Amino acid sequence: MFSSPDPAPLEAAHAVSVADALALPELAAGSPEVVAGADGLQRQLRWAHVVAGTSAIPLLEGGELVLTTGAGWPTDPEGLRRLARELVAAEPAAVILELHTAYAEPPAPLVRACEAAGIPLVALRREVRFVQVTQRIHQRMLALQTEALAARAEVHTMLTELGLNRSPVDYVVERLSETLDAPVVLEDSAERVVAWSGRGHDPESVLAPWSRATDPDGGAGRGAADDGAGDGTTRTEAHGSRAASAAARSAEAVLPTGSERVPVEAQGERWGRLSALPGPPHPAGRRTVLELGAFALALGKLADDREWLQLSSKRLFDVLLSGRYRRDAELATQLAAAGLPLEGRVLLGATLRGIGDFGAHDSLEHAILETALRRAVAPEGRAIIVTDPGAGARDGSRAAPPGEPETRAPLLALLSFPQDDPRVAPAQAAATPPLAARLARELDMLLPSTTPKAWRAHLALGAAGTGLRSLIASMERVRAAGRLRAVAGAGRVTVQQAERQALAYLVRGIAADPEVQEFAAETLGPLIAHDAASGPGHSGDLLRVLGAYLEHPANRSLAAQRARLSRSVFYQRLALIEDLLGVDLSDGTTIATLSVALLARG
Repeated sequence: MFSSPDPAPLEAAHAVSVADALALPELAAGSPEVVAGADGLQRQLRWAHVVAGTSAIPLLEGGELVLTTGAGWPTDPEGLRRLARELVAAEPAAVILELHTAYAEPPAPLVRACEAAGIPLVALRREVRFVQVTQRIHQRMLALQTEALAARAEVHTMLTELGLNRSPVDYVVERLSETLDAPVVLEDSAERVVAWSGRGHDPESVLAPWSRATDPDGGAGRGAADDGAGDGTTRTEAHGSRAASAAARSAEAVLPTGSERVPVEAQGERWGRLSALPGPPHPAGRRTVLELGAFALALGKLADDREWLQLSSKRLFDVLLSGRYRRDAELATQLAAAGLPLEGRVLLGATLRGIGDFGAHDSLEHAILETALRRAVAPEGRAIIVTDPGAGARDGSRAAPPGEPETRAPLLALLSFPQDDPRVAPAQAAATPPLAARLARELDMLLPSTTPKAWRAHLALGAAGTGLRSLIASMERVRAAGRLRAVAGAGRVTVQQAERQALAYLVRGIAADPEVQEFAAETLGPLIAHDAASGPGHSGDLLRVLGAYLEHPANRSLAAQRARLSRSVFYQRLALIEDLLGVDLSDGTTIATLSVALLARG
């Protein structure tokens, strides 16, 4: 299934080095002495050659272990200097000179030349059989090559099976990490971490290079508009964004020494890079394994262009919402590595959902909402967005505000803005938040002309703050609040805002408490029972009427309009509510009590 990259040479740890050759019994018997270039003992051998005289030196191709007795070499100083220059210029891995045949000691010009070039010069004080030496070295090299090919085939088979099984990206990265016994990180073209794995390694140490590379003020460097063609933009627009991103980046993740990094690309398009942090050698070569993995990931990207973006977002929200992190710094590093900087930024959680009939498939609505929000946040802002994974279980029993249609699962968003960004300015009474106005403009450009006029996008904004704890609290509260009646709007966007609906956000945040649920059930019990009954006098809409009234307690005519009832029928319903509950709906304490109960019930 996979067309493998070109074979790579053996890595240093899996090739025969000069030091390995000197440790062979056949060479050790010659009492080898390193007289020059001792720092080059880890140089790799490409082959081993016995060289007699000087005529064979021009035929060397580099990397050979040269075995010689010096027979046929010149003895005059100028001739030796010329020989030394020619031999070093051929770049052998090392030179082994057996003494007593032509020389009692290594020639001084050769010693100086090898030392200057860092090429080990080894003197043998005793005679050895060069044929046995070359045979042993070649056997060992061939054995390592065979082992490398077998290991490469094993990795190739593993990745083929993963491809046939349509294994997700994070699982492929996990298997690569297990194969290399080292942390492996997949990043996209904007250097945001898509997936990583490293058993026994904490996120802070693995993702630190990508966290440090976050550039909040670098324009398109890690902008929300860089997410590519999976979010509703065209492939041309996405490619242009990636090109601009690459040009605008001022910082890249600098990996520790010993790391490997390869591009993930296909059909002339680069989507990101795959990196392996330092670890033990692999028989097939760490880089070869990484290249095979990168090719498999590229094929997966061709098959599903959105998977990378979705995977990264889902993983981070799973960590945040489930509390699967040990320290705040651990989660902050993961968020920063994924392109959401926290340091010196204004942070908040938000939800976005469509209301009413969209007139097309839900997937198109989802893509347009996500794209519009990303564009509204860009370029200075950053966003991580995902469909709420618990929307069905949590919102299924929570009714929409009175008189309004139900909605699909909302998008959850973590937002990060510069400190002075006007889009997160303090809320003002009766004013439309600037972010909502920007979102409305983006939607106008993206929505199909066939979208029904009644369709709306509902934006819920959590409280803005600084620091990770503030971001988590904002996300949890706006998510718990669900959809509330809007306090502002712009174009097709309606808005609810924590700063202007503090009571609603507070009550919804504690609504799961058994005592709060018991309070809501006892307070509203008679109305719930009446709505559930049938027959004369049982309209089934008292809770909806109460909700409309509590939204506008000082304007019953407007409340009747919200409930979509005539004023006379609306007033009859209010009288029935007062009678069933034994309360006066004009009393402030009663209004507050019923408001809390209705919010808690959802």
